[in-house]
Amino acid sequence: MKLLQKAFLLIALVLLCGVSYAQDGKQRWQIELKKIALDVTSTEVKHAKEYQDFSDARLNGDSQTAVRGNLDAISDYHAEHYLWTNELLMDYGRTKIRPVEGETLTNENADKILFTTGYTQRLWKVENFLGGFEAGPFANLGYETEFTKPDNSPRTRILRGTAGVKMFEGKYLKSLFAAVVGERDFTYSPNSTKLAWEAGLKIEQPVREGVTAKYSALFRDYLSASEKRPTDLDYEFTADARLEVELYKNLHLAPFISYYTAQAKDFGTRGENIYVGVSLSFSHIFKEAK
Repeated sequence: MKLLQKAFLLIALVLLCGVSYAQDGKQRWQIELKKIALDVTSTEVKHAKEYQDFSDARLNGDSQTAVRGNLDAISDYHAEHYLWTNELLMDYGRTKIRPVEGETLTNENADKILFTTGYTQRLWKVENFLGGFEAGPFANLGYETEFTKPDNSPRTRILRGTAGVKMFEGKYLKSLFAAVVGERDFTYSPNSTKLAWEAGLKIEQPVREGVTAKYSALFRDYLSASEKRPTDLDYEFTADARLEVELYKNLHLAPFISYYTAQAKDFGTRGENIYVGVSLSFSHIFKEAK
């Protein structure tokens, strides 16, 4: 809880640095496909069995195909004194390995569906700090699940409520927040009610015309749970960095690295996942707030 108090205090101090009431900015609905991306890699090795004694992996390696898709869509209502946000995130990745001998193996490396709706009060507007941004309290309600049920566990089903303070809509600072989180986990029976706190960050930095560096991070620390299970997490952290290059209008190419780590409450070994790749993505604004 001390870290949560420090995060709230830091944001409050920044807001006192020359703020004014937020009365301008965008108005009405903005409907946007922020990103739809597809990453595909395929390696087809023929006659690998005959070349097992050769040292070149291009001749004796396993054939494999990796596919990952990502969608991020928003429908936000911008008003004079508040912002109503609705966002749908979908992420799915699958790798199929066809060894020289043995059965074909299929492995999921990403599987998540997340819908959130939230209200943010536009209380302050900072003009000359960190490129400018707005700020205020917010509250979100979200539901998280997945496309396919894992082999050895039930399908994820989590209802999550979040409330805190946030900086947003800046030139560079797209989001910086600290919040209290309440979860109702329906994945296992009986259901579990969890309490946590979290902090998140999204930054965009123009490098040159048509090239933008994007960074994001989220840390969530679980404080308590009504039902104790071996699958309970102590904390989790995710971060993403990418260099987005405009190829043609709304078509972008982005080399990226994504990192996820989590610590279970019942044992000391920390799990990690690192995903490095190049993403081809498309974005489009269907209706722009003015």
